[in-house]
Amino acid sequence: MTDASPSIGQPASARPKTSLLEASPSVRRRNAAEQRFKIYGILAIGLGIFFLILLLGSIVRNGFPAFTQTVIELPVVLEEGVLDPAGNRNPDDIRKVLTFAYTGLLTDAIKALIEKNGIETSLSDSDLKDLYSASARGQLRNMVIENPALIGQEVTVTLFGSSRMDGYLKGRVTRASAENDIKISLEQLDLIDALQEAGAIKRGFNWNFVFGTDASDVRPEQSGMGASMLGSLALMLVVLAVCLPISVAAAIYLEEFAPKNKFTEFIEINISNLAAVPSIVYGILALAVFIQFAGLPQSAPIVGGLALALMTLPTIIISTRAALKAVPPSIREAALGVGASKMQAVFHHVLPLAMPGILTGTIIGLAAALGETAPLLLIGMVGLIATDHPALGAELFMDPNAAMPAQIYVWAARSDPAWFERAWGGIIILLVFLVTMNALAILLRRRFERRW
Repeated sequence: MTDASPSIGQPASARPKTSLLEASPSVRRRNAAEQRFKIYGILAIGLGIFFLILLLGSIVRNGFPAFTQTVIELPVVLEEGVLDPAGNRNPDDIRKVLTFAYTGLLTDAIKALIEKNGIETSLSDSDLKDLYSASARGQLRNMVIENPALIGQEVTVTLFGSSRMDGYLKGRVTRASAENDIKISLEQLDLIDALQEAGAIKRGFNWNFVFGTDASDVRPEQSGMGASMLGSLALMLVVLAVCLPISVAAAIYLEEFAPKNKFTEFIEINISNLAAVPSIVYGILALAVFIQFAGLPQSAPIVGGLALALMTLPTIIISTRAALKAVPPSIREAALGVGASKMQAVFHHVLPLAMPGILTGTIIGLAAALGETAPLLLIGMVGLIATDHPALGAELFMDPNAAMPAQIYVWAARSDPAWFERAWGGIIILLVFLVTMNALAILLRRRFERRW
């Protein structure tokens, strides 16, 4: 038997002339298709990078102003007749002086500053009061209570400017918009320009935004992310304490010890399904079980951490099983061949080799939980104004507090444009946390990775 040739029966002159050095039409078409696919891939990657840069640029452009704050340096005379009429410097008597009494001192200080710099203005006392933050009176009162010896002296205090003043110097408020704004006038803007030229009004880095606490909806310039960062830290500690031992133990049992039957298949299917459940369902579960049934405090990080732990468990179990499955079977067989028990083979050989993947999956699961907001909505963490830093103890977990995603949600829902700016700035801080956690996952993976 011989192979049949398609050119048998054809004259030599009619046969197609081909060469191994020249691509056939079908090969050229296949090569062209591959080149088009490469171009499509490059375009897709380029488009993705473009939108990523666009997103990050928008976040930085809108959020970076939140890290700067306008302040006014004001020499204030702390009149003894107003703050300590008895003249005995008794802290209890000084505390009885209401915050309202400090308004006149600040107004007189602004008038004196205007007169000293030769600025002419017809603004009323209430208009001058709108130049500084509503928190200035409380700030001045706290300073006097902490140091009563200042009474009767002239002290220079650095006060937060109002949100409109801050917005004007950042470009958020313009003269055109001020014409229709009842909270600021063109004459006030003229006074702000004059005081800035005199050096009384300055802009600097806003450390209070990074380490401070939330404020009421009329004091955006005083708000900060410090308390909510501690709340998110408490959440992550609860999630880590609950998820890591349970998820790793479950994954080891299912992957290494559990018999392959319908019951274990049922468990594996449900773990995969739980990983796809919407996060708000876990918030409803936390509200019903941990708050209404168990009686845990509402808005406490312990409740939010348990809700996020339930949500994160399936993700870490799946990633841990994948890390265990990636260890070659020869490792197990070699350990068993030299007399190790099944448990010794798993815990002394398989688990150390799978540890980089387990740590990576755990940190990525924690990073995903850090950005969740929906479960926190249901347990009340968005309805809380965290005006104080929590104590670093059991109170960190049991006292009501906010978390970074919940804090951003609250700020974005408020009406003043200054809150919107703070929300963008909070997103920058949250992204820094997320990038740090993902970088930590990469470093741990490279640190503990073993090759076989």
